[in-house]
Amino acid sequence: MSKEGHGITMQYQAVFFDFDYTLADASEAIVIGFEYAFARMGLPKPEAEAVRRTIGMVLQDGYTALTGDDRPEQREEFRRLYVEKANPMQVACTRLFPGAVELLTALHEAGVPAGIVSTKRSDTLRAVLEPRGVLPLLVSITGGEQVSSPKPDPEGLLRAVAGLGLAPEQVLFCGDTVIDAETARRAGCPFCAVLNGTTTEADFQARALPCVHTAPDLWDLKHWLGL
Repeated sequence: MSKEGHGITMQYQAVFFDFDYTLADASEAIVIGFEYAFARMGLPKPEAEAVRRTIGMVLQDGYTALTGDDRPEQREEFRRLYVEKANPMQVACTRLFPGAVELLTALHEAGVPAGIVSTKRSDTLRAVLEPRGVLPLLVSITGGEQVSSPKPDPEGLLRAVAGLGLAPEQVLFCGDTVIDAETARRAGCPFCAVLNGTTTEADFQARALPCVHTAPDLWDLKHWLGL
């Protein structure tokens, strides 16, 4: 069964989104958070572009990817220092991508539930989204602290889908990384790649992960959904 509203027919019963580099750009605060934590830990300053390529990973995995250090105590120390610097900045610095508000508004007006499934903490997401007027357009926000295993484990996405009483195949998941694509595959949800981040269309194709659409931006996604 399809959702109908405002003269359009929606193929999906709900649409869930990753957050960073899908709906919004928080990279300024993220890069500064990495630089601060590395400096406090006596490490060389990381390259900004290298940090950006970790966006979508769990913070500690981003640290290990850049340093090769997988010691649990060092990973946790990095996370603590990063959060100390970056989290307060994100509320002020995060920029919603062009078309994000319009896309979420159109879904809301069409009666199609929309939500977020992210590795970022839900309280951080709410603090970022509330002053931007987006919270009323979302039916749920699933943050990294709410799951036992991060993406690409499908736990968070499946929980969000189940919260609406839907089957995975009825829900579109949109994200900017191969981690998001793998999450959708494991959950059994159709996936739309959004090219707002550092992952290219070729990167998705190289992994041969199922993808129902590749959107160069959120305006394209809105149009593709028929909104």
